[in-house]
Amino acid sequence: MTTHAPQAAKTVTLPTSLDEAVAALAAMPTAVPVAGGTDLMTAVNSGQLRPAALVGLGRISEIRGWQYQDGNALLGAGLTHARIGRPDFGALIPALAAAARAAGPPQIRNAATLGGNIVSAAPTGDTLPVLAALEATLVIAAPGGERREIPVSHLLAGVDMLRPSEVVGYVRVPLLHAPQTFLKATGRTGPGRAAASVAVVLDPARRQVRCAVGAVAPMPLRPLEAERWVAGLIDWESGRAIAAEACEAFGEYVAAACIPDPPPTGEGAEAPRLSPAVLHLRRTVAILARRALGRALA
Repeated sequence: MTTHAPQAAKTVTLPTSLDEAVAALAAMPTAVPVAGGTDLMTAVNSGQLRPAALVGLGRISEIRGWQYQDGNALLGAGLTHARIGRPDFGALIPALAAAARAAGPPQIRNAATLGGNIVSAAPTGDTLPVLAALEATLVIAAPGGERREIPVSHLLAGVDMLRPSEVVGYVRVPLLHAPQTFLKATGRTGPGRAAASVAVVLDPARRQVRCAVGAVAPMPLRPLEAERWVAGLIDWESGRAIAAEACEAFGEYVAAACIPDPPPTGEGAEAPRLSPAVLHLRRTVAILARRALGRALA
């Protein structure tokens, strides 16, 4: 695996289908599935994880592409960020392509996979707020050839977890054919971990605005009241026009919902104030949300 690993895996299995991968995991309950390995190898090299066995998913060709199905895009969990970021994919799901391009330097994007980003569930995962705003679902391969579906948000929130031997096979994303944007702020110039990120998706058919904020909490946050409020202000019949002041207010609404003021500590006590760092983060979220909505409406 690597010369820096405290302990190398004793068994490496390379299945060529999802069902073979599920069977391998069932036969070796201590095995760890690995796709791009960008998160796994970091944990191994730091000594946080010492897998006794690995099940490599890189040879499963069926999960390395995508297809159209009933108005949805069925994305293979093995799609790399580099592939998702290409122009042909960007014409399909622009916000997801933008998130993939922002995920890091080329060596990371060439290895990291969509399914790995979801299953790792790191708060700073760039694709996660986009998938939350798109209300995507996971197609999970289970023992016995069974398939079940759960919303991505349920997995990220811990409402419905992967069961033993299960593998994420596909991500089902509704094709809205409408504007959508992804923006993120980092602590440095160039690719880096998100300090905050915002995805905004318009759904003209339902007259909805969907927004998700990433990196400020353990999972992406949906400011539902802010979504409904701004959707009611948009003139959906005449070019989706909205006043500039409404975009500004939307940003503040989203930021306050995702990073609220702390409650008072006791009766009659003054509410504690947010630290300068948290206030700066809230301001960053407000700016990202305002700009993301403005670009989507433009």
